[in-house]
Amino acid sequence: MGSSAGTRRAKTAFVAVVRAMSRRAVRVLPALGIGAGILAAISIGLSGSEPLQAQSGYTFTGVASCAGSTCHGRSEGNGAIVRQDEIATWQSPSAVSGAHSRAFNVLQDRRGRQIVASLGYSGQDEAENCYGCHATFAPVSQRGPKFQLDDGVGCESCHGASIGWLESHYEIQGTHANNVANGLTPLDQPQARARVCLDCHYGSTERGQFVTHAMMAAGHPRITFELDLFSAFQQHHDVDEDYVQRKGRPDSVRLWAVGQAEAVARATDLFARPAYGTEGVFPQLYFYDCHSCHRPITDGEERRLTFETNPGRPITFGQPPFNDENIIMLNAVADTLAPGRADSFRNSARAFHSSMNQGRAEAQQAAIALRQEALALSQALSSRSYGGNAAFTVVERIGSNATAPRFTDYAGSVQAVMAVDTLLNAMVSDGRVTVGAAAGIRASINRAYDAVTSPESYRPVAFRTALREATSAIGRLQ
Repeated sequence: MGSSAGTRRAKTAFVAVVRAMSRRAVRVLPALGIGAGILAAISIGLSGSEPLQAQSGYTFTGVASCAGSTCHGRSEGNGAIVRQDEIATWQSPSAVSGAHSRAFNVLQDRRGRQIVASLGYSGQDEAENCYGCHATFAPVSQRGPKFQLDDGVGCESCHGASIGWLESHYEIQGTHANNVANGLTPLDQPQARARVCLDCHYGSTERGQFVTHAMMAAGHPRITFELDLFSAFQQHHDVDEDYVQRKGRPDSVRLWAVGQAEAVARATDLFARPAYGTEGVFPQLYFYDCHSCHRPITDGEERRLTFETNPGRPITFGQPPFNDENIIMLNAVADTLAPGRADSFRNSARAFHSSMNQGRAEAQQAAIALRQEALALSQALSSRSYGGNAAFTVVERIGSNATAPRFTDYAGSVQAVMAVDTLLNAMVSDGRVTVGAAAGIRASINRAYDAVTSPESYRPVAFRTALREATSAIGRLQ
């Protein structure tokens, strides 16, 4: 059954509201490190725009193989089954939806050149350390005749090398199950989507997919991740009858919760690996909370407190804390959506923080244990059913006295306000809150966003007050 024009028009009002509700999130993105320029490219002997010689047995066909007007390259989204203008959305020159297509080109900007110069990268160094997340960095032998490196983060970065599934994908009687069986990445599954996104939006062991503290010292922005919100920014499709028939109806609460669990699992997995968790005699500071160290230090008659004790971190006063923004959220998720695993996860998280007082070996073992708890939660959250008041109960927990005192640092506070916004959008999508009611409390959500507009202006007490106001406002809609 195709999507009728009437169905599309009916969606317009809700889509507009969701975008408006996330507008403050977009404003916060530069402070989160989701800006235009990141790392700079130096030629390695072959320009990204030059056609590459097709090799026998290639697996990556390139964006051009998806861009025909009978596929995803239409100028208007009027396809019978899918929109078919997905390339235009992906190629947006300024909107957040076009960030992936711009990823390679931003390597050429001034900021990128400065970063590469500070790091002393050769052209080969730059390719090996940056292209893994700024392009579909397929081995040259696997690039087809239409493949272009300067396409940036193309279709196959997320959907997988397409040579195996492209034919079944455009068959009239083709099915999503057949495509997946032929190698398409099942991004409709929250765990699969989270793991693909985390490869670049946190890090992986693949080449060019790990941001170090040295890169950030040279000017690379901080990395942060929230699966449902980021998915909304990059959504090129409509969730209509056809979509639901092929892939099932997505659930924003499930997507957000599984994303939190997978983020904790990825962070602890990488931290436990000696090649990633340490750098010489130092820990790899990428894993730690940036702003716990990068706060102004002044000399005056009155002290300026630059460290706030966090009740979830049994660490020595003044010790740089592990960035636990996703751990805090996952604690709230476990308490409300997987209570049978909540105590075990909470104890493992505290043991992980406590291990920082001991040594690398103890921290490594605690990280492995915490990862196992996070993966168990991921599975539980992925497989459970949702509905009822799930979103309301999580929002209430985030703003409660059990969780709110944990928001002592900028990163965790940003994660909290993104979560509240995501969950409010889910309530609207599920019909539990009307568009008008959500708009009526928008000012409260915006004040929470204002409190995390930048790390320089962030004040923990002020943020916690704004967060409680926002979560209370949402609670009154129940």
